[in-house]
Amino acid sequence: MSSPNILAKSRIAVLGYGSQGRAHALNLRDSGLDVVVGLRPNGPTWHKAKADGFKVAEPAEAVKGADLVAVLTPDMVQPALYKEAIEPNLKPGAALLFAHGFNVHFGQIVPRADVDVILVAPKGPGALVRSEYERGRGVPCIWAVHQDVSGQAEAKTKGYADGIGGGRAMLIKTDFKEETETDLFGEQAVLCGGASELVIKGFETLVEAGYQPEIAYYEVMHELKLIVDLFYEGGLAKMLQFVSETAQYGDYVSGPRVVDAGVKARMKEVLADIQDGTFARNWTAEYAAGLPNYNRLKQADLAHPIEQVGAKLRAQMPWLQPSAPKTVVEPLKKAG
Repeated sequence: MSSPNILAKSRIAVLGYGSQGRAHALNLRDSGLDVVVGLRPNGPTWHKAKADGFKVAEPAEAVKGADLVAVLTPDMVQPALYKEAIEPNLKPGAALLFAHGFNVHFGQIVPRADVDVILVAPKGPGALVRSEYERGRGVPCIWAVHQDVSGQAEAKTKGYADGIGGGRAMLIKTDFKEETETDLFGEQAVLCGGASELVIKGFETLVEAGYQPEIAYYEVMHELKLIVDLFYEGGLAKMLQFVSETAQYGDYVSGPRVVDAGVKARMKEVLADIQDGTFARNWTAEYAAGLPNYNRLKQADLAHPIEQVGAKLRAQMPWLQPSAPKTVVEPLKKAG
C-alpha cells in the first residue's frame, strides 16, 4: 500500500453514511486522515456518525472547508445535492469524488470546470470494505480521473483509494464511461435482472409441470448459493470441480440451449440502451414521476409464489435466522 500523503493535510468531506459512506469514513480516519461527515441534521445516520465519533455537519457546511468531497449518497439524490450544497460551496482546486459515475457520465451532474473530478469504487459492499481494512487487508478498487484541474487528480484518487484500504489489494484504472456502463449492464443483464428472471422462469417451469413448489424452490433458488459461492471462490473451474459429472454434462449440453445466441443478442440490446442513455433517461423520468412503475413492478415480484414458498421454507432454516430484528423493505420513495 502506498502512502496517502497527498491527502495528509487535506480535509475530506464524506457525504452520506450508508454502507459505503460509513466504511469509507472510518477507514479514512483510521488511516490518519481528517474526515467530516455531511448529513441532513438529526436523521438516524446523523446520530450514527456522531456516535462513531465524527464531526458531523450539514452537507453545505461540510463542503465549504473540504479539499476533497466524496459523494456517497444514492444516485438519484446526487443531482439536487450537488446543485444545492456542493456546487455553491466547493472551493476551486478541490476534488469531487464519486463511487459510481452514473450522474457525471449521463450529464445529470455537470461539475464546475475549476475542480478535479475523480472516482474510486471498491468492488465489494461497505461491510467488507471495513472488515478487510480492520484485518490489515483491503478490497480491490477501480479508479478514474474525469477532470484534472490541479494536476494532482490521479495522486488524490490513489491517495483516497489507499486511505480506504484499496491499495493493500489492487487498484484498477478505468474511466467514468466504462465504470458506469459495465456496472449497469452487470446489474441488469446478469446479477439482478438476469439472475432473478432465470430463477423465476425455472420455478414456474417446474411448478407448471406438476412438481411441488417447495421442491422447485430448493432446486432453482436455494441451491443457487452453492454454485455462486464456488464461482466467487474459484471461477468456473472450481464450480466444475465440485459438482457431479452428471451436473457437468448437463451444464455443457443444456446451458447453451437455455442461454442461447438469442439471449446474447438481447443482452446487446440492453447494453445499447445503457450506452445511448435510454436507460438513464427512462430511470430519471421514472424517479421524477414518483416511481409508479418501479413500485408496481417491485410489488409484482414480491407477490410471486416463489416468495411465499421461500418465506415458509426459510422459516425452517435456523441458520438463516439473524439474532437482530429483520429489516423491513419499504417501497422506494422519491427523496425530498
